[in-house]
Amino acid sequence: MSGLRAVLLVGSGGFVGSAGRYVLSGWVHRLVPYAGFPWGTLAVNVSGCFMIGIVSGLADSRQLWGPELRLFVMLGVLGGFTTFSSFAYETAALARDAELLRALANVALQVVLGLSAAWVAYGIAR
Repeated sequence: MSGLRAVLLVGSGGFVGSAGRYVLSGWVHRLVPYAGFPWGTLAVNVSGCFMIGIVSGLADSRQLWGPELRLFVMLGVLGGFTTFSSFAYETAALARDAELLRALANVALQVVLGLSAAWVAYGIAR
């Protein structure tokens, strides 16, 4: 598969996933307006993690999809829906492969560095 084809598959899947994230988050926000908590984002992240678990489990155990469909669905659609699902899948894969220290390091680094980067960038922007 060419590099351009892979980029187009991931990009078109990302469009679908991002649109889905917008729709689901908005729907949850309309259900629970002014809640003071980002329920829409939580719904997107948890459902994205659930979906990537189902999709990857089926794809791995039943060899259902070729590389192009995996790129479109797992990296494109679900990656566009929420990158948290990719983070969850990669961490679970490390744990499944008995790489517990690496899995814990991934969690700690993603959370600490991600939040720190957002906090520092916000301060710089202000």
